[in-house]
Amino acid sequence: MSEFAITINDQPVSAHSGMTVLEAAQAAGIKIPTLCYHPDLPPLGACRVCLVEIEGERNLQPSCSFPVREGMVVWTHSAKVRKARRTVVELLLSDHPSDCTACARNQNCELQTLAQELGIREVRVRVEPRGYEVDDTSLAVVRDPDKCILCRRCLQTCDLIQSVSGLRLSGRGYDTVIGMPFDTHMGSALCVNCGQCINRCPTGALTEKFQINEVWEMLEDPGTFTVVQTAPAVRIALGEALGMPPGEIVTGKLTSALRLLGFDRVFDTDFTADLTIMEEGHELIHRLTEGGALPQLTSCSPGWIKFIEHFYPQLLPNVSSCKSPQQMFGALAKTYFAETAGVDPAKMKVVSIMPCTAKKYEAARPEMNASGYRDVDVVLTTRELAQMIKEKGIDFATLPDSDYDDPLGESTGAAVIFGATGGVMEAALRTAYEVITGEKLENLDIEAVRGMEGVREASVQIGDLTVKAAVAHGLSNAAQLLDRVAAGDADYHFIEIMCCPGGCLGGGGQPVPTSPEIRQQRAAAIYEADRRMPIRRSHENPSIQALYERFLGKPLSEKSHHLLHTEYTPRTKRAVQEEN
Repeated sequence: MSEFAITINDQPVSAHSGMTVLEAAQAAGIKIPTLCYHPDLPPLGACRVCLVEIEGERNLQPSCSFPVREGMVVWTHSAKVRKARRTVVELLLSDHPSDCTACARNQNCELQTLAQELGIREVRVRVEPRGYEVDDTSLAVVRDPDKCILCRRCLQTCDLIQSVSGLRLSGRGYDTVIGMPFDTHMGSALCVNCGQCINRCPTGALTEKFQINEVWEMLEDPGTFTVVQTAPAVRIALGEALGMPPGEIVTGKLTSALRLLGFDRVFDTDFTADLTIMEEGHELIHRLTEGGALPQLTSCSPGWIKFIEHFYPQLLPNVSSCKSPQQMFGALAKTYFAETAGVDPAKMKVVSIMPCTAKKYEAARPEMNASGYRDVDVVLTTRELAQMIKEKGIDFATLPDSDYDDPLGESTGAAVIFGATGGVMEAALRTAYEVITGEKLENLDIEAVRGMEGVREASVQIGDLTVKAAVAHGLSNAAQLLDRVAAGDADYHFIEIMCCPGGCLGGGGQPVPTSPEIRQQRAAAIYEADRRMPIRRSHENPSIQALYERFLGKPLSEKSHHLLHTEYTPRTKRAVQEEN
């Protein structure tokens, strides 16, 4: 790429061919406001908020899509530009609901922030609101079309990042709306509940289905025994939702906050992440040595599971029969823990704190009741927990650190890395190596499966066996990999797929905003948390060893199959209520 100089606001700026004006400005530390633009998505130039004045150009140009050229002169905040931006934002506000204080995105809304930055104190033109109904038919995602500004980020996310194409643009002019194909509702649409559209929506048009009030009722009921579990990726993102920088490890403050909220037991989903490795790892070993459908596909991500049920049902025999760690935990909490603690499971409620909106859907799947009760009663996102902490008046930053409760609170570094793409693969290989060879794996950092590339491949030597592995995150990347598997063009033994970019650390329930840089910071924190753990191999977890000795017997036993394994449901690609 050839480098050359351009001028922005009378300042010389280095640029290169292929750059846009916005990218060149950002690289030089010059801020240009944006709305439809998102670093995860290709530029559309739809909102016109990023307009700039370019010498020699007759009209203002969208900086997000206008390419740089040698010697160009740009003004980002001239009087003409400022006036145009104000007009654009005022028009967006003209029919936008004004109930900001009651909106889930209040004080974290890009439209609200932009209006403030532009000094807009009144909207000169007001149009009658369109009065669309709020669509809360989904178990995971709520859509409020009146708050939509037609930036199309959700469309691009669903099409390009997830390849689900569950949203569409319909109508013309003022009647244009983003909705579901065939005018269905969210609850009956072809949707994997991943929530990635929420993470890229600049306003409150898309949110998770809030269940905070249900949890408050449980906590305030003296007859209910409340158990909470926290996913690996929550501990490196919750602080972000409470004003801390991205990538802060807040595990000890997290457990302290949950106790202050009133939970009777505070446990760690990392415990059942270790358990997942024991079950899934032995399942892989069985398939490798005794025969079975290969490659084995991981089953921890519920959005990914629903995706394969809809789009690649012929490959369901390849999917591990293991439940996700969330669901394993729920089954054990209402059996093993209930017996150990002398708690009536009928009076127990299990609450999950997850980085994922699809976990709400997963918990409600009818087959998730191996304990004799609904295994997980309520799922809250990281954002929802942050809201509860604020409501309770907890000063999170000053909380002392505390540990998880026993016996479902002990975990290893292998469980922590479940929160990053490649983490399940790495954790499984750590255990599989030692189980197959009987030798210690000296270097536990398996770098070949780490990173943010969409698809990564690795060959790992385990004794005399060369295990060929692949990792994909984001469903469009998964689709490319699955197309090869379905065509017989891939000779992998083991494939990890995570629904969300970056893995669970980039989940649909994590703090907004998201970007490649933020996800990198969260990933670095995940691996740092792993390095800090005294035990970094799942099979060395003493509480897991005790669980097998006292309750399950051994991996893949009859009892573990009943409680910890499941079957998946082939689904059509049509939008049908019962399919969702």
